[in-house]
Amino acid sequence: MILRTWSARATEEGADAYQRYFEDVLLAELGRQPGFRGAHLALGGAAGDPVRELVVLTFWESIEAIRSFAGERFDTAVVEPEAQAVLVDYDRTVVHREVLAAGGF
Repeated sequence: MILRTWSARATEEGADAYQRYFEDVLLAELGRQPGFRGAHLALGGAAGDPVRELVVLTFWESIEAIRSFAGERFDTAVVEPEAQAVLVDYDRTVVHREVLAAGGF
C-alpha cells in the first residue's frame, strides 16, 4: 500500500470549508478511483491561529493506481478550483511512502 500525503494552509473558516469539501465531494470522487483504499484529513495549529495547516493522507493500492488518478506526473498535487478557493496556500507536490505496517483505531 502507498501513502500519499499533501498539505495546505487555510484560515479557520477556510479549514471548515475545506473539511466540508473533503467530506461531501472529494471522498466520493476518490472512492470511484480504482485502487483507492481510504483517506484522512487532519488539522494542525490551535483554535484562534490566523492560519491552520490541513494535511490530507490518502491510501492507494499501488503507484499505478495513483498514476491512474493523478496522471504521469503523479507527484504533482491534484487540487480542484473549488478547494483552491478556500485555501490560503497549498503544496504543489505530494509525498509518497510505502506503508510497512498498519493498525486500527
